[in-house]
Amino acid sequence: MSGLLLGIMFARPLASFVSGLWGWHAIYAISAVVIALLTLLLSRVLPQRQPVPTMNYGGLIRSLGTLLKNTPVLRRRAIYQASLFGAFSLFWTTVSLHLADKYHLSQQGIALFALAGVAGAIASPIAGRLADRGWTRPLTGLAFVLAAVAFLLAYLFQEDSRVTLGLLVAAAIMLDMGVSGNLVLGQRAIYSLGNEARGRLNGLFMAIFFVGGAIGSSLGGWAYAYGGWSLTSLIGLVLPILAFLYYLTEKKQA
Repeated sequence: MSGLLLGIMFARPLASFVSGLWGWHAIYAISAVVIALLTLLLSRVLPQRQPVPTMNYGGLIRSLGTLLKNTPVLRRRAIYQASLFGAFSLFWTTVSLHLADKYHLSQQGIALFALAGVAGAIASPIAGRLADRGWTRPLTGLAFVLAAVAFLLAYLFQEDSRVTLGLLVAAAIMLDMGVSGNLVLGQRAIYSLGNEARGRLNGLFMAIFFVGGAIGSSLGGWAYAYGGWSLTSLIGLVLPILAFLYYLTEKKQA
């Protein structure tokens, strides 16, 4: 999971650096070439695997609704992560606009800001180890608190100064820590449900929280266009608060 999150987080500064050098179209051409090379490489090195299916593809798809309905842990952890990933996507969709408008940063400056946020990925292995010691529930609450505090800082301190820019960097790191840590906690909870349907459970979890991310990006673009950074950061603040209120309904043994 650290690798996945580092890929997501490094993609933003890399795209900004490339845009600053060759324009925003270039990153798509580079990505296309990299994907083509990966396709060729993986077709040659991935091991052959031919599992014996217990049901056809249509049956697998139909079973997803039943799994979602009958697995409350999955629903809860997916909603948790959808809320946090929505806030994460909202922040990173709009912060580059805010940095350019408020602090007059170049593409390279925005890339350096995004690079600082990568530090939040260190929460993934730490969260995993602590969860193995039985800290899943308090760490989940901490993830929501980190995300909420991050947006609170972003909302309260908006002056054009080095101090507020530093606080925005701190907010980015806290938000990334909350999102990456909670992702590991969620997957650990889901994987503990058993091996038989693990792939389908994880597929549902990933799909639901990425829908949350897409909604967050859409909300961010709309909020920044109509209310600037103040409205954007307020909406970002609401998302982890709502998730935290839902978290308070969780039974201690869940």
